[in-house]
Amino acid sequence: MAVYHLLLSSPPSLLLLPPSPRRPNLTLIRRIPAHPRLGNSTSLLSSSSPVIRKILVHSTLREDQPVASDAESPTLLIGEDSAAFELGKQKLVSWVYFGVVLGVVLFILNVVWIDNSTGFGKSFIDTVSNISGSPEVAMLMLILIFAIVHSGLASLRDIGEKLIGERAFRVLFAGISLPLAMSTIVYFINHRYDGSQLWQLQGVPGVHEAIWVANFVSFFFLYPSTFNLLEVAAVDKPKMHLWETGIMRITRHPQMVGQIVWCLAHTLWIGNTVAASASLGLIAHHLFGAWNGDRRLAKRYGEAFESIKKRTSVIPFAAIFEGRQVLPEDYYKEFVRLPYLAITALTVGAYFAHPLMQGASFRLHW
Repeated sequence: MAVYHLLLSSPPSLLLLPPSPRRPNLTLIRRIPAHPRLGNSTSLLSSSSPVIRKILVHSTLREDQPVASDAESPTLLIGEDSAAFELGKQKLVSWVYFGVVLGVVLFILNVVWIDNSTGFGKSFIDTVSNISGSPEVAMLMLILIFAIVHSGLASLRDIGEKLIGERAFRVLFAGISLPLAMSTIVYFINHRYDGSQLWQLQGVPGVHEAIWVANFVSFFFLYPSTFNLLEVAAVDKPKMHLWETGIMRITRHPQMVGQIVWCLAHTLWIGNTVAASASLGLIAHHLFGAWNGDRRLAKRYGEAFESIKKRTSVIPFAAIFEGRQVLPEDYYKEFVRLPYLAITALTVGAYFAHPLMQGASFRLHW
């Protein structure tokens, strides 16, 4: 999959909705001390009087949601709305700045890592691949190095942001993770047919179409923070979000599910030991990432995360089948949004751009 399935970011902005004729006056809430990261909000819900509890819960609802009498109701929203994008609230200067940042990052990446005459990318790949001479072992080692750096820095995020600030830590995080992710992807593209063949299904009718659909669907399981491009590029201050709607209703760890789908599809199609080793490493990394992500969110958000955890699931659709998650009647609207339209276009484009990606990777001789 693309860099998006390798690079996970986590970026809390739960704002109290303004009072309206249908809502109680939320000024009462200001008298109640609240944890800046919402850790105390759910403890207040459990310990306050029914009136205060109803006001606090009501403040997290969307405009079209009814007031519920119980804070544990599956229709209440404690977390944020996933993939929400309001064009009218975008600032042109922010996106211009994003374009400049992207250009600078790509230029530096090319000079420092990609260009074989100036960068360290080829030397890094050669060092790793020469340890054993086996493409399967090299593939696993590249994924392991990326996983240690990526998950390690993610685990140090709270400490790092306190020391150097949110934006600086994001730059450090991306600056180290991006070259390692790219190296892993390029090595996989260049060596995907080097291993021992285990099966050959590429000529079986219908397999190509099934693989294409699986790959296409896998990109819709991107973690919602991926869509916050301005935070990813540190144009906006990066945040650790507590998402709850959209794909999060299906699985609390969509990135893991999407990566598993992508790995199984590619392993089935390629059918050799290099593809199998790559899938083994990526799936193991994302399984650890799911556990680590829950741990970090529980540490930052406390009972608010635990409430969301109770009505979501790691296994897709499990919470829905068990009745812990109730999908709204207009659930489809949580996907009819610009980010998913962009993902559709990019996924189709990436399929047709496969020859270009393969050619560019081959010319690097990694």
